[in-house]
Amino acid sequence: MCFSPSNLNKKKCQLCSKESIEISEKLGVCKECILTQHQEAMEIINKTRVKYREKYNLTVTPPKTAKGLVCGDCVNNCRLGEGEVGFCNLVKNINQKLVRLAGDEKNGLFSFYYDPLPTNCVASPFCPGGTSSGYPKYSYVDGPEIGWNNLAVFYQACTFDCLFCQNHQYRKGVHLSKPDPPEVLDKAVRKDTSCICFFGGDPAAQIRHTNAVGLLALKRAKKEERILRVCWETNGSAKPELMRKTTEIAMKSGGSIKIDTKTFDDELNRALCGTSNKFTYFNLKEIGKRIKDRPETPLLVASTLLIPGYIDEDQVEKIADFLASINPSIPYSLLAFYPAFAIDDLPTTSKEHAERCFKIAKKQGLENISIGNKHLLR
Repeated sequence: MCFSPSNLNKKKCQLCSKESIEISEKLGVCKECILTQHQEAMEIINKTRVKYREKYNLTVTPPKTAKGLVCGDCVNNCRLGEGEVGFCNLVKNINQKLVRLAGDEKNGLFSFYYDPLPTNCVASPFCPGGTSSGYPKYSYVDGPEIGWNNLAVFYQACTFDCLFCQNHQYRKGVHLSKPDPPEVLDKAVRKDTSCICFFGGDPAAQIRHTNAVGLLALKRAKKEERILRVCWETNGSAKPELMRKTTEIAMKSGGSIKIDTKTFDDELNRALCGTSNKFTYFNLKEIGKRIKDRPETPLLVASTLLIPGYIDEDQVEKIADFLASINPSIPYSLLAFYPAFAIDDLPTTSKEHAERCFKIAKKQGLENISIGNKHLLR
Protein backbone atom coordinates (compact mmCIF):
# COMPACT_ATOMS: atom_id res chain seq x y z
CA MET A 1 0.00 0.00 0.00
CA CYS A 2 1.38 3.40 -0.96
CA PHE A 3 1.06 6.27 1.48
CA SER A 4 1.81 9.06 -0.97
CA PRO A 5 -0.23 12.29 -0.83
CA SER A 6 -2.13 11.35 -4.00
CA ASN A 7 -3.65 8.35 -2.22
CA LEU A 8 -4.74 10.27 0.87
CA ASN A 9 -7.67 12.57 1.51
CA LYS A 10 -7.51 15.82 3.41
CA LYS A 11 -8.75 15.59 7.01
CA LYS A 12 -10.19 18.39 9.09
CA CYS A 13 -9.06 19.53 12.54
CA GLN A 14 -12.06 19.38 14.86
CA LEU A 15 -10.99 22.56 16.65
CA CYS A 16 -9.79 25.02 14.00
CA SER A 17 -11.29 23.39 10.87
CA LYS A 18 -7.93 23.42 9.07
CA GLU A 19 -7.78 20.79 6.32
CA SER A 20 -4.66 18.85 5.31
CA ILE A 21 -3.45 15.38 4.38
CA GLU A 22 -1.02 15.89 7.29
CA ILE A 23 -3.78 15.89 9.90
CA SER A 24 -4.67 12.48 11.32
CA GLU A 25 -8.38 11.77 11.51
CA LYS A 26 -7.64 9.33 14.34
CA LEU A 27 -6.16 12.17 16.39
CA GLY A 28 -8.84 14.59 15.26
CA VAL A 29 -6.73 17.70 15.77
CA CYS A 30 -3.74 19.45 14.20
CA LYS A 31 -0.42 20.10 15.92
CA GLU A 32 -1.10 23.81 16.36
CA CYS A 33 -4.31 23.13 18.30
CA ILE A 34 -2.55 20.55 20.46
CA LEU A 35 -0.13 23.28 21.51
CA THR A 36 -2.54 26.24 21.75
CA GLN A 37 -5.77 24.53 22.86
CA HIS A 38 -4.23 21.65 24.76
CA GLN A 39 -7.06 20.70 27.11
CA GLU A 40 -9.68 20.71 24.35
CA ALA A 41 -7.35 18.77 22.03
CA MET A 42 -6.66 16.13 24.69
CA GLU A 43 -10.37 15.52 25.18
CA ILE A 44 -10.63 14.64 21.49
CA ILE A 45 -7.41 12.60 21.30
CA ASN A 46 -8.19 10.62 24.45
CA LYS A 47 -11.25 9.11 22.80
CA THR A 48 -8.90 7.27 20.45
CA ARG A 49 -6.43 6.48 23.21
CA VAL A 50 -9.11 4.95 25.46
CA LYS A 51 -10.39 2.86 22.55
CA TYR A 52 -7.00 1.31 21.90
CA ARG A 53 -6.01 0.88 25.55
CA GLU A 54 -9.27 -0.93 26.24
CA LYS A 55 -8.88 -3.05 23.09
CA TYR A 56 -5.63 -4.47 24.48
CA ASN A 57 -6.86 -4.59 28.08
CA LEU A 58 -4.31 -2.03 29.25
CA THR A 59 -4.75 0.47 32.09
CA VAL A 60 -6.19 3.55 30.37
CA THR A 61 -4.35 6.25 32.34
CA PRO A 62 -1.62 6.17 35.02
CA PRO A 63 -3.49 5.55 38.32
CA LYS A 64 -3.39 8.47 40.78
CA THR A 65 -5.41 7.08 43.69
CA ALA A 66 -5.17 9.13 46.88
CA LYS A 67 -3.15 7.25 49.51
CA GLY A 68 -2.34 4.57 46.93
CA LEU A 69 1.01 2.77 46.80
CA VAL A 70 3.57 4.64 44.69
CA CYS A 71 5.61 2.74 42.10
CA GLY A 72 7.98 5.54 41.08
CA ASP A 73 10.09 3.57 38.59
CA CYS A 74 9.20 5.86 35.69
CA VAL A 75 7.78 9.26 34.81
CA ASN A 76 4.20 8.05 35.29
CA ASN A 77 4.69 7.73 39.05
CA CYS A 78 1.61 5.50 39.33
CA ARG A 79 -0.22 5.63 42.65
CA LEU A 80 -2.10 2.36 42.96
CA GLY A 81 -5.20 1.67 45.01
CA GLU A 82 -6.11 -1.88 46.07
CA GLY A 83 -6.34 -4.11 42.99
CA GLU A 84 -5.16 -1.41 40.58
CA VAL A 85 -2.55 -2.10 37.90
CA GLY A 86 0.09 0.37 36.71
CA PHE A 87 0.13 2.03 33.28
CA CYS A 88 2.74 -0.52 32.11
CA ASN A 89 0.50 -3.39 33.36
CA LEU A 90 3.44 -4.92 35.21
CA VAL A 91 2.84 -3.56 38.72
CA LYS A 92 -0.20 -4.25 40.91
CA ASN A 93 -1.44 -3.40 44.40
CA ILE A 94 -2.29 -6.75 45.99
CA ASN A 95 -3.45 -6.63 49.60
CA GLN A 96 -1.78 -3.24 50.02
CA LYS A 97 1.55 -4.54 48.79
CA LEU A 98 3.21 -3.37 45.58
CA VAL A 99 3.78 -6.52 43.52
CA ARG A 100 5.90 -6.48 40.37
CA LEU A 101 4.42 -9.07 38.04
CA ALA A 102 7.52 -8.72 35.85
CA GLY A 103 10.30 -6.26 35.13
CA ASP A 104 12.25 -6.49 38.37
CA GLU A 105 15.63 -8.06 39.08
CA LYS A 106 14.09 -11.55 39.19
CA ASN A 107 11.81 -11.79 36.16
CA GLY A 108 11.13 -9.97 32.90
CA LEU A 109 8.72 -10.23 29.97
CA PHE A 110 10.76 -10.41 26.78
CA SER A 111 11.61 -12.27 23.61
CA PHE A 112 14.98 -12.30 21.86
CA TYR A 113 16.70 -13.11 18.60
CA TYR A 114 20.13 -12.82 16.99
CA ASP A 115 20.62 -9.93 14.57
CA PRO A 116 23.71 -10.07 12.28
CA LEU A 117 25.96 -7.02 12.53
CA PRO A 118 25.92 -4.36 11.33
CA THR A 119 22.20 -3.94 12.11
CA ASN A 120 19.69 -1.22 11.21
CA CYS A 121 20.02 0.16 14.75
CA VAL A 122 19.80 3.97 14.94
CA ALA A 123 23.30 4.03 16.44
CA SER A 124 24.82 1.82 13.72
CA PRO A 125 26.37 4.74 11.78
CA PHE A 126 28.34 5.66 14.91
CA CYS A 127 28.77 2.55 17.09
CA PRO A 128 31.52 -0.11 17.30
CA GLY A 129 29.25 -2.70 15.66
CA GLY A 130 28.84 -0.67 12.49
CA THR A 131 32.06 1.34 12.29
CA SER A 132 35.66 1.34 13.54
CA SER A 133 34.55 3.39 16.56
CA GLY A 134 36.05 2.10 19.79
CA TYR A 135 38.44 -0.37 18.16
CA PRO A 136 40.23 -2.30 19.62
CA LYS A 137 38.94 -1.81 23.17
CA TYR A 138 35.23 -2.06 22.39
CA SER A 139 35.14 -3.70 18.95
CA TYR A 140 36.54 -6.92 17.51
CA VAL A 141 37.06 -5.43 14.05
CA ASP A 142 38.56 -2.23 12.68
CA GLY A 143 35.34 -1.56 10.78
CA PRO A 144 31.84 -3.12 10.75
CA GLU A 145 31.69 -6.33 12.82
CA ILE A 146 30.65 -8.57 9.93
CA GLY A 147 30.32 -12.16 11.14
CA TRP A 148 29.29 -11.12 14.65
CA ASN A 149 25.77 -10.77 16.02
CA ASN A 150 23.69 -8.63 18.32
CA LEU A 151 21.49 -10.28 20.95
CA ALA A 152 18.32 -8.24 20.39
CA VAL A 153 15.99 -8.28 23.40
CA PHE A 154 12.41 -7.09 22.89
CA TYR A 155 10.70 -6.10 26.18
CA GLN A 156 6.93 -6.60 26.22
CA ALA A 157 5.73 -3.43 27.96
CA CYS A 158 6.02 0.35 27.67
CA THR A 159 5.82 3.45 29.85
CA PHE A 160 4.48 5.56 26.96
CA ASP A 161 1.39 5.04 24.79
CA CYS A 162 2.44 6.31 21.37
CA LEU A 163 -0.46 6.40 18.94
CA PHE A 164 2.08 6.09 16.09
CA CYS A 165 3.85 3.08 17.69
CA GLN A 166 6.06 1.19 15.25
CA ASN A 167 6.27 -1.91 17.51
CA HIS A 168 2.71 -2.08 18.82
CA GLN A 169 2.77 -5.89 19.10
CA TYR A 170 4.06 -5.50 22.67
CA ARG A 171 0.49 -4.67 23.70
CA LYS A 172 -0.42 -8.33 23.16
CA GLY A 173 2.89 -9.65 24.45
CA VAL A 174 2.46 -8.01 27.84
CA HIS A 175 -0.43 -10.44 28.45
CA LEU A 176 0.80 -13.52 26.58
CA SER A 177 4.47 -13.74 27.52
CA LYS A 178 5.88 -15.78 30.39
CA PRO A 179 8.33 -14.03 32.74
CA ASP A 180 11.93 -15.23 32.72
CA PRO A 181 14.95 -14.43 34.90
CA PRO A 182 18.00 -12.45 33.71
CA GLU A 183 20.01 -15.67 33.51
CA VAL A 184 18.03 -16.73 30.42
CA LEU A 185 19.56 -13.85 28.48
CA ASP A 186 23.00 -14.38 29.98
CA LYS A 187 22.95 -17.98 28.72
CA ALA A 188 21.74 -16.79 25.30
CA VAL A 189 25.04 -14.95 24.70
CA ARG A 190 26.98 -16.87 22.04
CA LYS A 191 30.68 -16.79 21.22
CA ASP A 192 29.89 -14.64 18.18
CA THR A 193 27.73 -12.19 20.17
CA SER A 194 29.48 -8.85 20.53
CA CYS A 195 26.59 -6.77 21.89
CA ILE A 196 23.21 -6.91 23.61
CA CYS A 197 20.49 -4.38 22.81
CA PHE A 198 17.33 -3.85 24.86
CA PHE A 199 14.34 -2.35 23.03
CA GLY A 200 10.60 -2.96 22.82
CA GLY A 201 7.91 -1.80 23.84
CA ASP A 202 10.42 -0.02 25.96
CA PRO A 203 13.03 -1.26 28.43
CA ALA A 204 12.14 1.67 30.72
CA ALA A 205 9.15 -0.35 31.96
CA GLN A 206 11.51 -3.17 33.00
CA ILE A 207 14.65 -1.17 33.68
CA ARG A 208 15.50 -3.16 36.82
CA HIS A 209 15.55 -6.37 34.79
CA THR A 210 17.71 -4.85 32.03
CA ASN A 211 20.19 -3.63 34.62
CA ALA A 212 20.37 -7.11 36.13
CA VAL A 213 21.08 -8.58 32.69
CA GLY A 214 23.67 -5.87 32.08
CA LEU A 215 25.52 -6.70 35.27
CA LEU A 216 25.65 -10.37 34.27
CA ALA A 217 27.04 -9.31 30.89
CA LEU A 218 29.79 -7.26 32.56
CA LYS A 219 30.65 -10.24 34.74
CA ARG A 220 30.79 -12.56 31.73
CA ALA A 221 32.95 -10.15 29.73
CA LYS A 222 35.43 -9.85 32.58
CA LYS A 223 35.58 -13.59 33.23
CA GLU A 224 36.00 -14.51 29.55
CA GLU A 225 38.19 -11.47 28.76
CA ARG A 226 35.97 -10.55 25.86
CA ILE A 227 34.04 -7.62 24.38
CA LEU A 228 30.32 -7.58 25.16
CA ARG A 229 28.68 -4.19 24.73
CA VAL A 230 25.32 -3.51 26.41
CA CYS A 231 22.96 -0.99 24.80
CA TRP A 232 19.51 0.45 25.44
CA GLU A 233 17.00 1.88 22.96
CA THR A 234 14.48 3.74 25.11
CA ASN A 235 12.17 6.71 25.51
CA GLY A 236 14.31 7.69 28.51
CA SER A 237 11.39 7.83 30.94
CA ALA A 238 12.86 5.60 33.66
CA LYS A 239 13.54 6.94 37.13
CA PRO A 240 16.86 8.87 37.03
CA GLU A 241 18.31 6.82 39.89
CA LEU A 242 17.78 3.63 37.87
CA MET A 243 19.06 5.26 34.68
CA ARG A 244 22.30 6.14 36.44
CA LYS A 245 22.90 2.40 36.94
CA THR A 246 22.04 1.84 33.29
CA THR A 247 24.53 4.51 32.26
CA GLU A 248 27.30 2.92 34.31
CA ILE A 249 26.75 -0.46 32.64
CA ALA A 250 26.73 1.07 29.15
CA MET A 251 29.87 3.06 30.02
CA LYS A 252 31.87 0.07 31.22
CA SER A 253 30.81 -2.25 28.41
CA GLY A 254 31.36 0.15 25.50
CA GLY A 255 27.63 0.27 24.82
CA SER A 256 25.33 3.19 24.16
CA ILE A 257 22.00 4.55 25.37
CA LYS A 258 19.83 5.50 22.43
CA ILE A 259 17.07 7.85 23.54
CA ASP A 260 14.06 8.37 21.34
CA THR A 261 13.30 12.08 21.61
CA LYS A 262 9.79 11.79 20.25
CA THR A 263 8.82 15.44 20.81
CA PHE A 264 10.20 18.48 22.56
CA ASP A 265 7.07 20.23 23.81
CA ASP A 266 5.55 18.36 26.74
CA GLU A 267 2.01 19.11 25.54
CA LEU A 268 2.74 17.39 22.24
CA ASN A 269 4.28 14.42 24.03
CA ARG A 270 1.19 14.00 26.21
CA ALA A 271 -0.99 14.12 23.10
CA LEU A 272 0.99 11.72 20.92
CA CYS A 273 2.57 9.52 23.61
CA GLY A 274 0.11 9.64 26.51
CA THR A 275 2.42 11.06 29.16
CA SER A 276 5.12 13.62 30.02
CA ASN A 277 8.65 13.69 28.57
CA LYS A 278 10.21 15.51 31.54
CA PHE A 279 12.26 12.49 32.66
CA THR A 280 13.49 12.01 29.08
CA TYR A 281 15.17 15.40 29.00
CA PHE A 282 16.43 15.16 32.57
CA ASN A 283 18.05 11.79 31.80
CA LEU A 284 19.55 13.16 28.58
CA LYS A 285 21.34 15.82 30.61
CA GLU A 286 22.52 13.33 33.23
CA ILE A 287 23.87 10.84 30.69
CA GLY A 288 25.41 13.70 28.74
CA LYS A 289 27.59 14.56 31.73
CA ARG A 290 29.38 11.22 31.28
CA ILE A 291 30.21 11.55 27.57
CA LYS A 292 33.65 13.01 28.26
CA ASP A 293 34.50 10.03 30.49
CA ARG A 294 34.48 7.64 27.52
CA PRO A 295 35.30 9.47 24.29
CA GLU A 296 36.29 6.37 22.27
CA THR A 297 32.72 5.60 21.18
CA PRO A 298 29.37 7.39 21.67
CA LEU A 299 27.68 6.81 25.02
CA LEU A 300 24.55 8.78 24.14
CA VAL A 301 22.62 8.73 20.86
CA ALA A 302 19.30 10.45 20.10
CA SER A 303 16.68 9.86 17.42
CA THR A 304 13.40 11.46 16.31
CA LEU A 305 10.64 10.04 14.11
CA LEU A 306 9.60 12.66 11.56
CA ILE A 307 5.79 12.44 11.61
CA PRO A 308 4.27 14.60 8.84
CA GLY A 309 2.22 17.46 10.26
CA TYR A 310 3.23 16.81 13.87
CA ILE A 311 7.00 16.38 14.20
CA ASP A 312 8.56 18.91 11.86
CA GLU A 313 11.27 21.57 11.83
CA ASP A 314 10.20 23.41 14.97
CA GLN A 315 10.35 20.28 17.14
CA VAL A 316 13.64 19.14 15.59
CA GLU A 317 15.12 22.61 16.07
CA LYS A 318 14.29 22.58 19.79
CA ILE A 319 15.52 19.01 20.26
CA ALA A 320 18.76 19.64 18.36
CA ASP A 321 19.40 22.85 20.29
CA PHE A 322 18.92 20.96 23.57
CA LEU A 323 21.29 18.17 22.49
CA ALA A 324 23.92 20.63 21.27
CA SER A 325 23.79 22.42 24.62
CA ILE A 326 24.76 19.13 26.28
CA ASN A 327 27.44 18.12 23.78
CA PRO A 328 27.52 18.89 20.03
CA SER A 329 29.10 15.49 19.32
CA ILE A 330 25.94 13.58 20.32
CA PRO A 331 24.85 11.53 17.27
CA TYR A 332 21.31 12.43 16.18
CA SER A 333 19.30 10.26 13.81
CA LEU A 334 16.23 11.59 11.97
CA LEU A 335 13.94 8.68 11.11
CA ALA A 336 11.44 8.44 8.28
CA PHE A 337 7.88 7.73 9.45
CA TYR A 338 5.68 4.89 8.23
CA PRO A 339 1.94 4.93 9.09
CA ALA A 340 1.31 2.45 11.89
CA PHE A 341 -1.01 1.54 14.75
CA ALA A 342 -3.64 4.28 15.42
CA ILE A 343 -2.04 6.92 13.21
CA ASP A 344 -2.28 5.01 9.95
CA ASP A 345 -3.77 7.79 7.84
CA LEU A 346 -0.74 10.03 7.29
CA PRO A 347 1.76 9.96 4.42
CA THR A 348 5.29 8.72 4.89
CA THR A 349 7.97 11.34 5.50
CA SER A 350 8.98 13.25 2.38
CA LYS A 351 12.59 13.78 1.29
CA GLU A 352 12.03 17.53 1.58
CA HIS A 353 10.77 17.16 5.17
CA ALA A 354 13.82 15.09 6.14
CA GLU A 355 16.25 17.45 4.42
CA ARG A 356 14.75 20.53 6.09
CA CYS A 357 15.03 18.86 9.48
CA PHE A 358 18.60 17.76 8.75
CA LYS A 359 19.64 21.31 7.87
CA ILE A 360 18.01 22.86 10.92
CA ALA A 361 19.57 20.26 13.25
CA LYS A 362 22.97 21.02 11.75
CA LYS A 363 22.33 24.74 12.17
CA GLN A 364 21.93 24.20 15.93
CA GLY A 365 25.52 22.96 16.08
CA LEU A 366 25.19 19.17 16.10
CA GLU A 367 28.13 17.49 14.40
CA ASN A 368 26.87 13.94 13.78
CA ILE A 369 23.46 13.82 12.10
CA SER A 370 22.05 11.02 9.95
CA ILE A 371 18.77 10.25 8.20
CA GLY A 372 17.44 6.74 8.87
CA ASN A 373 14.85 4.59 7.06
CA LYS A 374 15.71 6.38 3.81
CA HIS A 375 13.87 3.71 1.82
CA LEU A 376 10.60 5.05 3.27
CA LEU A 377 11.11 8.61 2.09
CA ARG A 378 8.73 9.73 -0.67
